[in-house]
Amino acid sequence: MPDTARYAGLILHPSSLPGPYGIGDFGPAADTWIDWLARTHQTLWQVLPLGPTGYGDSPYQLLSAFAGNPLLISPERLVEGGLLTRGDLEPLPAAAPTRIDFPEVIAYKRRLLRTACDRLAAAGASSWRAKVESYKESERRWLDDFGLFMVLKARHDGRPWNEWPADLAQRDPRALAQARSHLASEIEAVTFEQMLFHDQWQHVRARARQLGIRIIGDLPLYLAFDSAEVWANPGLFRLDVHGMPTHVAGVPPDYFSPTGQRWGNPLYRWAAHRTDGFAWWKRRLEGALHLSDWVRIDHFRGLAAYWEVPANSPTAETGRWVRAPGAALLSALASRLQPLPLIAEDLGVMTKDVADLRTRFGLPGMRVLQFAFDGDSRNPFLPHNFDPHTVVYTGTHDNDTTRGWYAQADEGVRDFARRYMGRDGADLAWDVIRLAWSSVAFMALAPLQDVLDLGSEARMNFPGRASGNWGWRFTEGDLTPGRAERLGELTLLTARTGREAAGDLPTPY
Repeated sequence: MPDTARYAGLILHPSSLPGPYGIGDFGPAADTWIDWLARTHQTLWQVLPLGPTGYGDSPYQLLSAFAGNPLLISPERLVEGGLLTRGDLEPLPAAAPTRIDFPEVIAYKRRLLRTACDRLAAAGASSWRAKVESYKESERRWLDDFGLFMVLKARHDGRPWNEWPADLAQRDPRALAQARSHLASEIEAVTFEQMLFHDQWQHVRARARQLGIRIIGDLPLYLAFDSAEVWANPGLFRLDVHGMPTHVAGVPPDYFSPTGQRWGNPLYRWAAHRTDGFAWWKRRLEGALHLSDWVRIDHFRGLAAYWEVPANSPTAETGRWVRAPGAALLSALASRLQPLPLIAEDLGVMTKDVADLRTRFGLPGMRVLQFAFDGDSRNPFLPHNFDPHTVVYTGTHDNDTTRGWYAQADEGVRDFARRYMGRDGADLAWDVIRLAWSSVAFMALAPLQDVLDLGSEARMNFPGRASGNWGWRFTEGDLTPGRAERLGELTLLTARTGREAAGDLPTPY
């Protein structure tokens, strides 16, 4: 009998958790959140990329494909582990409880982590020291370069690596060896932070697993140019002899953007990846699955064909489509792991080659209900057109909240939505959640903002806006018993408890 289990869950980045330290983290609030998910019969928790953020504090412009974001390390857990005292935590960041002040949080967390590292060094041999050495050995393949990259970046006032002295930017072996020797203690501090991140996240993940909750991670297809991997592995990317991109990623002009979108990420030198059997990609997926149970591949269409933009072009208008070896890559990944626990972000205008690649490897695609009502009954985002092997979302981190979207939609879209759902729009966010949960899609997810029925003030990201994103947080009082009861009952009624769809309906909430 095939697996007919149906799942439901919420989208929430850990930075959005409540707490007194200016940003959500892996401390007690994460445990409370997981308990709440379990109480409401959710079986999925989707997060954004967990890596260290660079430009614009965006989790989609990461300084590393493998490292974790030290801002998510819990001060409470460091106190419990004897690395900080309660006095070390003062003064607390003076930030609003519902918004992250990134400059203030960065300064606060850096101070705490520096204190914890000094305490570790002063303690000499300890269980923490043994953990650091074990972690260093297991992650050496990427950690050595990342540690040096981060210290050199700090030593050069945060400038991108191509603006460092030429011998360091172009990785002269003698210059690198000298830097590793002179900066050893600072590199050790970066290693310590990474060990703490992974140690705390594994605690969170273990609690989720114990309560039957699977975590969906997020893997951006492209890396930031200013990242440890591009600096350390220039042969895997399309860079010139000076280390600068020859071509960059983007998407072509369309109805929404007459000049297209020039993202600026370096493209892959796919021939080099083929040569060693996509070894770097295998390590990247293994690293992602060390943090999550499923992985969403952002911009999946770039594995079928990608829009290649000359690096000297100011817009994406002059690009061209180039075929990508997506089938060869996914075959190599499937040789390690079967079935592939991947979700294909296949939004936008998808061509037949993208759909064929997704279906060939049995990957579920995505449907976002905010895109469902701008058209007619043939719109593929309407639930009656779904394939069951689909992940449906009320919205994503790049969308407005459902309440905010409805408030700003034109009346034709609003009218279609009301008529399709048979509702008057007075409780629109929950109407759309009910539509997602009652669909045939085997996974259904909603941002927590929709469960809380929040407006545009709670939007996570405005694509194309350079600053002011990623800062939303909820408060401890938002997870009310009434909301828990409502979400839990809906999840039971639509058989989204992760069990096979057989037997009696579970006992009501």
